[in-house]
Amino acid sequence: MNKKNKVLTMLILGSGAAASIAFINKYIKVTATSKNILEDSKSLCYKWRLGNIHYTKTGSGKPLLLIHDLTSISSGYEWSSLIPALSEHFTVYTIDLLGCGRSEKPNMTYTNYLYVQLITDFIKSVIGRRTDIVASGSSAAIPLMACSSDNELFDRLLFINPDSLLTCSQVPGKSAKLYKFILDLPIIGTFIYHISTGKQALRELFTGSYFSNPFSVKQQMVDAYYESAHLGESPKSVFASAACHYTKCNITNALKKIDNSIYILGNEALDGMEERLEEFQKYNPAIETTLLQEGRYLPQLECPHEVLKAIEMYLY
Repeated sequence: MNKKNKVLTMLILGSGAAASIAFINKYIKVTATSKNILEDSKSLCYKWRLGNIHYTKTGSGKPLLLIHDLTSISSGYEWSSLIPALSEHFTVYTIDLLGCGRSEKPNMTYTNYLYVQLITDFIKSVIGRRTDIVASGSSAAIPLMACSSDNELFDRLLFINPDSLLTCSQVPGKSAKLYKFILDLPIIGTFIYHISTGKQALRELFTGSYFSNPFSVKQQMVDAYYESAHLGESPKSVFASAACHYTKCNITNALKKIDNSIYILGNEALDGMEERLEEFQKYNPAIETTLLQEGRYLPQLECPHEVLKAIEMYLY
């Protein structure tokens, strides 16, 4: 076989492999979203400048905005076990952040500043009043930074298992930029994303990291997160941005600056949580903290009664 034929053969094989991977990607997306678990008859839409934002509104009373963890698999479903009880005391808003859940997922780089603008605009345009916030995991930095810029929109802030200050301050490095470039590739990048967010990978995430008791993990939870991970135009964009630290932001100055009431719930089962809470209090001694004995990273899903007791103590 001459050189020309070898090149032609490689091109044919490469094209065939790419076509096969593209077909697999399409099949995964269709099957992952076929159950419509996240479909909600009470769904509302906020037409934001960068994309439509899915949210819900229930109950009456002072507004309370629930912000899910900042991952490509997360959505307002995270709060489903808390909403019925909270709506008896608050007007409860849940939001699917841009690039997550049922909101639009444009192909772009997502940053902390982008989400600060989203939360600020959402409170101004939709809620229209000073609002209490409950935020989970990596999303805690968003209302914190937003409050430091415009504290007239925010009242009390409650965070569940926020990232450590060191994790928040991470910045993209050379390897991160290369990884994001690979993830942004339309076929190979999507295939890598689908492997990372496959149903088996998500089940292992729930049983190994999210829940303390693996027997508490329900199949519907895994299916809901799996569906959330594959809805929309470019669900991998948030995944790539978060994995490469574009969504991170140093929050120490904001912690020092704001004088709003801040409460943090940390799960004892998470490594270094006591030290993490002390670190937050070092920069803002007024912060009140509680160590939860039950659950792990997502106590709002695993043991909502414990989270509700803490919310009742701080916000009711």
